[in-house]
Amino acid sequence: MSSISTTSIGQRVTFYPELPTAVDFGSYFPRMTEEEFFDFCQRMDPLRVERDSDGEIIIMAPTYSETGGQNFDLAVEFGIWARQDGRGRGFDSSAGFILANGATRSPDLSWILHEKWNALSDKERASFAHICPDFVVELRSRTDTLNQLTAKMIEYMENGASLGWLIDPIEKNVYIYRPDREVDILINPTEVSGDPLLVGFKLDLEAIWY
Repeated sequence: MSSISTTSIGQRVTFYPELPTAVDFGSYFPRMTEEEFFDFCQRMDPLRVERDSDGEIIIMAPTYSETGGQNFDLAVEFGIWARQDGRGRGFDSSAGFILANGATRSPDLSWILHEKWNALSDKERASFAHICPDFVVELRSRTDTLNQLTAKMIEYMENGASLGWLIDPIEKNVYIYRPDREVDILINPTEVSGDPLLVGFKLDLEAIWY
């Protein structure tokens, strides 16, 4: 079953709630400005919307209940650590960031050092900030493919992230990304450490694997 929405600049978007849908307006319409794209995202709430570096818009339905619970457990554990650590600010999956390559992404969880976040103006922080988080997490759901998520993780690294975790509860693997390094693959780990960037943070994966 599909439904249709019209954007503020007259663009029609057909999306299918069961799966992520990519919509390429490039052949038919000018690329939306940042303000138009921000307004478009607000109109699509509660759907998650991203835009890749070529201007293609990806519309994603709310996560399945299972994935929502896993996201919650991840955010709780990380949030406790971030408050105690005090060096940066954490963000949930609703936060959008414009990367250096022009893509607008919303990681499932992210973290930015205060020195970088505070360097942004109030206006920049109030919209999709032009910044790549220092730490990003993508949590695979049953509608995601590893190829899709791998491409996003590589993009984060190429645009300034220092550490990225691709957590796959389906296969119970964790892929650890760092700039200019081979990907580390942890097979069915019980925990994953964020050192040295996330000093002392260890994510207990037992709750994620349930």
